[in-house]
Amino acid sequence: MNYFFTEEEQMIKELAHKIAEEKIIPVRQKYDDEGIFPYDIVEILRESDLFRIFIPEEYEGLGGGVLPMVLAVEELSWGCGGIALAYAGTALGAFPIILFGNDDQKKKYLPKIANGTLAAFALTEADAGSDAANIKTRAKKDGDYYILNGTKQFITNAGEAEIYTVIALTNPLKGARGATAFILEKGMKGLEFGKKENKMGIRASVTREVVMKDLRVHKSQILGKEGRGFMLAMKTFDHTRPGVASQALGIAQAALDAAVKYAKQRHQFGKPIASFQAIQHMFADMGTKIEAARALIYSVARAIDKGSYSPKESAMTKVLASDVAMEVATNAVQIFGGYGYMKEYPVEKMMRDAKITQIYEGTNQIMRNIIATRIIKETR
Repeated sequence: MNYFFTEEEQMIKELAHKIAEEKIIPVRQKYDDEGIFPYDIVEILRESDLFRIFIPEEYEGLGGGVLPMVLAVEELSWGCGGIALAYAGTALGAFPIILFGNDDQKKKYLPKIANGTLAAFALTEADAGSDAANIKTRAKKDGDYYILNGTKQFITNAGEAEIYTVIALTNPLKGARGATAFILEKGMKGLEFGKKENKMGIRASVTREVVMKDLRVHKSQILGKEGRGFMLAMKTFDHTRPGVASQALGIAQAALDAAVKYAKQRHQFGKPIASFQAIQHMFADMGTKIEAARALIYSVARAIDKGSYSPKESAMTKVLASDVAMEVATNAVQIFGGYGYMKEYPVEKMMRDAKITQIYEGTNQIMRNIIATRIIKETR
């Protein structure tokens, strides 16, 4: 498909693909096996200016928005979904500041991110996963400061990132309407990190707890307005869910590519298994679903950049792409047969990496609730 990218968008896509092919693929298995955080790849992304593409021009970015970010994440994830997450997780950490930061906050933090400083977004807690409004982290006002106490769980880039957007309750009596967003910095007294989680997939990405113990933060670090933190988080996800979708898309495309290549080489009954109709029909379904997901992601990303979008469409990209990724990766393992189950071949890793895309930034069950609610409301 020709999606009629601008010259700059096409260059971003080609650059990210080249990095994936030449730098990521050679190390992805080792990084997955050993759980290595990809500092060297992050440095390459810095030098390539890929962190600038979603940052506004006035803050040392290229002003591209969501679509260029989606293109980069897709291609990097084609190389490795886990390694790509250092980059995608930083975009998630940046968007609250892009969308809701005041000028001073944007001037302070966005140029750093544009130059490759890692960021993170911390909302999830032990009892606040799908029920995100059930957060327990508290921010008690003390003059011009707030004292934060609480623990965020399963936070991408935690401990590696320098900049954190954290959601805490400033007025617990109001529930979700009493939540406020704060910008925190690594090194602040009272900001600590838990152990590195031992995950099934995306093992090159770091996931830890973010722990706040009597952390004192000035009111100038409030992002947006007090009491608007939950709204801020939901609006952020509306912008970033196509990013998760593009991660899933890249994994799915990589799994299909690997399966086709293998099926052309693997012979059974005297001929390549790619000649068997049963395998061909699997490829047809896999390719069709990938292209459908790609078309939806690109169109929604463009709409977001033009200021015309809704939570429904953003949720649709994530549901469709992540379900497709899991199906395609599973079928790729099936096509590889017994070899697909072995770590010597890449598709078992792709299957493990694909699974998380159905879970984080809102489980697909919650996404379907959002989609259905909007459809019911909008249908007359």
